[in-house]
Order: sequence, then structure tokens, then C-alpha cells
Amino acid sequence: MEKSEPKIEAGWLEVLRPEFGKPYFDDLKAFLVEEKKQYPVFPPGNRIFAAFDHTPFGKVKVVILGQDPYHGYGQAHGLCFSVPDGVPPPPSLVNIFKELSTDLDIHVPQSGNLEKWADQGVLLLNATLTVRANQAGSHQRRGWENFTDEVIRQLSARCTGLVFILWGSYAQAKDVLIDTSKHFILKAVHPSPLSVYRGFFGCRHFSKTNELLLKAGKAPVDWKL
Repeated sequence: MEKSEPKIEAGWLEVLRPEFGKPYFDDLKAFLVEEKKQYPVFPPGNRIFAAFDHTPFGKVKVVILGQDPYHGYGQAHGLCFSVPDGVPPPPSLVNIFKELSTDLDIHVPQSGNLEKWADQGVLLLNATLTVRANQAGSHQRRGWENFTDEVIRQLSARCTGLVFILWGSYAQAKDVLIDTSKHFILKAVHPSPLSVYRGFFGCRHFSKTNELLLKAGKAPVDWKL
């Protein structure tokens, strides 16, 4: 019997198809089936690959890397750092918005929904794409990292002039997957309240990203939400 492939944007499916047939991905799917029998799992199944659906492979210009989805009810919807309309922005996103406002002299957004960024080519990628309710990091080291590392490798290999935004030590450790002769990397501490004053505020990554995109001959991102 032929294996069913995940529902994911066609360009990404073409690039990532080999991953869906690997043993680790079978193990991951089996783990998720069992997990969902016992616990609520976020985001909803139809949103697990939302980052890829909003940002087709051929349109990626910027990659922002998160760690894993929000684990509170109603928060995760498949884009890192983002929450659906009507859900209060979590602390890290509040700090991202403060820096955005200072950097570009725009009003702090009212909604924490970052789909507008994703639709312009900003891939909002979590390293782990699912989580158990109320248990941060509960789906780490189950196979998702193999998959998302390959996402970064493929972007690095097949594209040019991308801006990778790496906030915090976890994201920064992924720089080994990126060819810096072809791409740009911006690094800062994580925007969480624990570290934000150690260099996230003042990093100006939003304006710097647009400067780098223009340098690479690409259209800048309209960061205003």
C-alpha cells in the first residue's frame, strides 16, 4: 500500500518528499497518533504545516526560527511566535512587537497574528511542529528536528539571498546548516522576558532584514500588521 503524504504546499512537497518516506518520519507519525489518543496536541492537525502553506517554497525570502509551538489552549496555529486573532500575544511576542515599533517607528500591533508576514515570504518555522497541551518541549527529539533541519538545508542549497533570523542560542545553533556565502544571518538573544534586555531590544532586525533583501535584489517586507 502506498504511503499517504502530508497535505503541504506543492513546492514544499516536491522538495521534502524524500523525508516523508524515511523511517524517522514513520516513527514520528506513530508517536503523534498515540499521543493524540491520550492528550490534546497543538496546533490542530490541519495547521501543523501552516508555515509552509502560507509561505510557498519558491516565495521564501526570510526565515525566522522558533523552538516549539505555544502549549496553551488556542495559541498555536502553525507559525512560530504567532497567535490567532483575538488571542493575547504571549510575552516573547510582546517584546518582538516592542522592538518592531522602536525599529520602524510604527504602532505596536493589536493582533498577534503574523500571517501577513508569512504571506510575504517570511517563513515562520518552529524546529518542532507539535506540542502536548501545557507541556513545553514535550515533542522535542521525536523526529521533527530531523525534518526541519532538512527544511533549512534545502533552503540553503536551493535558494540565494535569504535572510535567516536566529533569536536565542537554540536557533543560533542551526547556523551550521546555512551557507553563509549565499545567505545572510542575523543573530540576537531570545525575545523572552528572561533575556530580552541582553541585546534583543535594539537589534533592529526588521530594518536590517529589509536592507539585506534590497541588497539581494528582493522586495522588502512590510512589517506593519
